[in-house]
Amino acid sequence: MADLHKRITKIKTGDECLTFNGANTEYSIADFWKWSVSDLLSNATRGRFAEFIIATAMGIDLSEVRSEWSEYDLETEDGIKIEVKSSAYLQTWDQFDYSKIIFSIKKRGDWKIKLNKNEFNRPSDIYVFCLLKHKEKKTVNPLNMDQWVFYVLSTNKIDTIFKNNSSISLKSLEKLTEGIKYNEIKDKIVAECKII
Repeated sequence: MADLHKRITKIKTGDECLTFNGANTEYSIADFWKWSVSDLLSNATRGRFAEFIIATAMGIDLSEVRSEWSEYDLETEDGIKIEVKSSAYLQTWDQFDYSKIIFSIKKRGDWKIKLNKNEFNRPSDIYVFCLLKHKEKKTVNPLNMDQWVFYVLSTNKIDTIFKNNSSISLKSLEKLTEGIKYNEIKDKIVAECKII
């Protein structure tokens, strides 16, 4: 019988090539990365990039591959579980107006075998809401951390105030916490966790 256990993926260097008939082609995994994720304004790519931003701000070990299927997005060495959400005023496509800033805070279903039902919760300790705040398409650059603002809220606070709501607006968020800069993320998360 085939071994169907979880496969541990190792970090790629970018030099690995596509192969055919036992020989390398001229195309590398770096070519795929450039082709598939260069558009950092794209919603899906921006979301993963926001996770990367928070991972770097928190000093999380980047030598392991990002997990697609965890209950939360990131976990620090100290065990802080972080959910990362992102939004932006600008999109890649033609726009008639800026995008409305809304972040998902939807609870996740977790199947409980003993109870024979889904239990819905927010399994992280902290939410980090990442807003690409820049409003000029000609100069927007998601790699520039000065074009972002970050909001940190404990999951307890979200559960208490928003209960079963599935989203939070920027206006509601700004009533609860101040926006911070990239270099303030780690201290804010650590401070917020001490309050929990």
